Amino acid sequence: MPDHPPLQTLAFIGFGEAARAFVSGWDSARPDTLRAHDIKTDMADHRASMLAQYDAHGVAAGLTPATTLAGVQAVFCVVTADQALVAAKAAAPHLPHGALWFDCNSCAPGTKRRAAEVIEAAGGRYVDVAVMAPVYPKRHLVPLLIAGPHAQAAQTMLESLGMRPRIAGDAVGTASSIKMLRSVMIKGLEALSAECFLAARRAGVEQEVIASLIASDPDIDWRARGSYNLERMMVHGARRAAEMHEVAATVADLGLPGAMSGAAALWQAKLAALGADPGEDNLEGRMDSILSRL
Repeated sequence: MPDHPPLQTLAFIGFGEAARAFVSGWDSARPDTLRAHDIKTDMADHRASMLAQYDAHGVAAGLTPATTLAGVQAVFCVVTADQALVAAKAAAPHLPHGALWFDCNSCAPGTKRRAAEVIEAAGGRYVDVAVMAPVYPKRHLVPLLIAGPHAQAAQTMLESLGMRPRIAGDAVGTASSIKMLRSVMIKGLEALSAECFLAARRAGVEQEVIASLIASDPDIDWRARGSYNLERMMVHGARRAAEMHEVAATVADLGLPGAMSGAAALWQAKLAALGADPGEDNLEGRMDSILSRL
């Protein structure tokens, strides 16, 4: 690991699963001062639980963007995809000159470029970050792609936190393009799993459908994959739906139809809205839980 100045003050904008995973993974590399601001703190129904999360992770509650960002050297922006640009605009007036802004949100390259313009105009240094795997169980060791004109400085700072970044390019949007276009397949397969397996279960032919899939592609454990995909959608579907709208925008910006990604967003949102407990890792049980609510 290269020599680097110690990182003393860092902030999070958004303090959901990704932020908590990063903080819980840092050990001796943990910055001296950690602050976080999440818009849920401003909501009466969520304020107490958010303050409890800050306290549990040893993070100071930033009740406003101004107090959260005062004197910080770096900021992790980890909100939902549809709030990434909003968060950048809200934070920009309070961002210290030269602070690195790690945009870890699953956004279209065009969205990231617009956010970069806002952050750079305020004197910050914008970094396009793509989180390339679920943050659990890897936590801060999850693979990251980074891009933009400040990628080298960003790599040094992230490595000082024990993280694993890889530079994808020097243009903002390169890392997010890789992430978005990968999600066409990953999140699209989740949506296809829902449509295929739920319809087959309702028709009473799921065993025959699964047997046919195994015969066609025996390298995939279709039962386990289907159960896993349903769990992902039930628990994380709202965030995935927002991401898939950004994916559709990415494809459209390339002059191609993004209808598949748009349809995947609908399935992701539908399963998330059910509020169902995914329960044990059991395909039939998860299918029945979902179908009883549809």
